[in-house]
Amino acid sequence: MTTSVFNPIGHTSVVDSIVSQVERLILEGILRDGARLPSERQLAEQMNVSRPKVREALKHLEDSDLIIVRHGEGTFVAPLVGSAMSPALIALYARHKDAFLDYLEFRSEQEAFAARLAAERATPADKEILQRIMEDLDNAHESGNADASREADIRFHSAIIDASHNSLLVHTMASIYALTQQNLFYNRSFLGSLDHSGEKLMAQHREIYEAILRGDADHASQAAQDHIDFVRRSYLEDQTRTQRDQISNRRLALM
Repeated sequence: MTTSVFNPIGHTSVVDSIVSQVERLILEGILRDGARLPSERQLAEQMNVSRPKVREALKHLEDSDLIIVRHGEGTFVAPLVGSAMSPALIALYARHKDAFLDYLEFRSEQEAFAARLAAERATPADKEILQRIMEDLDNAHESGNADASREADIRFHSAIIDASHNSLLVHTMASIYALTQQNLFYNRSFLGSLDHSGEKLMAQHREIYEAILRGDADHASQAAQDHIDFVRRSYLEDQTRTQRDQISNRRLALM
C-alpha cells in the first residue's frame, strides 16, 4: 500500500484542516525550506477534498508567509530557517579558526541530546532511514569517495536530529548543517591527523547508530559526544602541527 505524506480531510472545517496539516508538516520538518508541494489536483486527491478548498487553504498559507506560489512552477515551502549567522559574522569566523571550537562545543551538546532522544523515540521508519544512510556511508568509505562520504556524514547527523522528534532541534540544527554543507565550518581533511583510513569515523558512526537501534539512550548520547570530541582533538592536533611547520619553515628561511 502506498503511503501518502498528506492525510484525507474529515468533515470539520476543511480549509482550516488543510492549513493545520501543512503547518504541522512544516513544524515537524517533513516539509522543509524550498520543498515543492504537490499540485492542487494531487493535494485534493490525497486529502479527499475539492480543489477550491485546497486553493483557499494555500492562499491562507501564502498570506502567512509559510509557502510561496510561483506561477508556472508550483508551490514551495518558504525559506523559514534562514541563516544562523549574518554574512559578516560568517566571514569573521572564517578569519578566526579557533571559533570552530565553539561550533564543535555547540554541536557536542546538541547532538548528544538528539542521540538520546532518538534512542528513546525513533520509529521503525526513522531506523530504516538511518540504516540506508549507514549503507551509503559504508559504500562511500569502501570506494574512497570523499565527497560522497562527506555528504552521507551530514545526512547521518541530520537523520538523528529528525529521529529526536523535537521540532526546535530539527529547525535549529538544519541551519547549522546548512553552514556545514557550505564548508564554512567543516572540512574533513584535518581528521586524517588521527584517522588516516577513516576507520575510526566509521566505527563512531556505527556505534551511535547501533545504540539508537537498541534504544540505549545513555550509550547513544555518550557515543555522539565522543564522536565530536574526536573531531575536536583532530582539529587541535592539526592546528598544532601546522603551527610547528610554520615555525620550522621560518627557521629554514633564515639559513
